[in-house]
Order: sequence, then C-alpha cells, then structure tokens
Amino acid sequence: MKIEINLKMLVIILALMIILGGCAAPNVSEQPVIKKAIVMLEPTDGNTATGTVTFIQTDKGILAVADVSGLTPGKHGFHIHEFGDVTDLDGKSAGGHFNPTNSKHGGPQSAERHVGDLGNLVADDTGKAHYEWTDSIISFHGENSIIGRAVIIHAGDDDLKSQPTGNAGARVAHGVIGIAKANI
Repeated sequence: MKIEINLKMLVIILALMIILGGCAAPNVSEQPVIKKAIVMLEPTDGNTATGTVTFIQTDKGILAVADVSGLTPGKHGFHIHEFGDVTDLDGKSAGGHFNPTNSKHGGPQSAERHVGDLGNLVADDTGKAHYEWTDSIISFHGENSIIGRAVIIHAGDDDLKSQPTGNAGARVAHGVIGIAKANI
C-alpha cells in the first residue's frame, strides 16, 4: 500500500511539474536586444569639454557618433575605458583603455588594438569636434560589450602607437555608456 501511495504522489508531482513548466518565469539571463547606447560627456575638474556620444547598431558594426565642444583646437584621444566609474574628478576611476583581449594599443584601423581604441576627435578653432566611425570590434553584448563602460576624451593627440595608451595626456571629459531608447 505504501508503494502505491508513493507512486500516486510521484505521478501527481510529475504532472504538476509539467503543467507549471509552461508557466515558468522568463529566463532572466537572456539579454535584451540593444540597438543604441548613449553617453553624456561631462568635463573633468578644471576643464570645459561637454557633449554626447551615440553608439548605433548597424549591419556593418556599431556606428559611433560624437559631438563635443569646449575642447582646445586640434586632436584629442577618444577611448572607451574599462570601468563606468566617473566618480574621480580627474577621470581616473574609469581605469585604463577597455582591452579584454590584452592587445597592444593602436588606432581604430590598426590590425591590433584595444577594443576601446577609437582614435582621435579633431576640434576646430571654436573647440567643437564631430566624429563618425563604424566599428566592427566593439559590441553591445559579450566580451567586447561597451555597455556600462566609460568614454574618455583626452587633452592631447593619441599617436596611435605609444604603449600602452597613445600618450594622449590628461582626461578632459568623461561619461558612462548607457542603453538608449532605440527609436532609430
């Protein structure tokens, strides 16, 4: 008799598991489809650079579009850094260039480069810079995901070769890369 009750209980439990299996909560580990990200750049201590950087998923990669003002005329290193921490007034809490593959520093067209190496913005005589580049290395998911990391604008020209950072100097603006509403 004990075996019969246990067998009935087992059948009931299995039936409930099958029924409830279809009502299970969604898998929270599934990532949302991200089509756009945005950065609001703020100046680091003693600087005036501000602007926005938008990252948009395209068929060819991620299009980075930056519009920055308050820069000195000329080239300014433009990088994604490893941490989305912009609490230090000098921008150093963002860490180094985003480099999950432990590669050498380079430019966006270099055969070897940090994932975060985006080259230079070029500011005109009024201190405004516009940048557009479609990148096939950065992504919104996986090892090369830029979501939650920081964008840093540097005081000087990234020479695209000096190790480990291109000798671009101090950090003049920073901001965190966040998921944007994808109304593109």
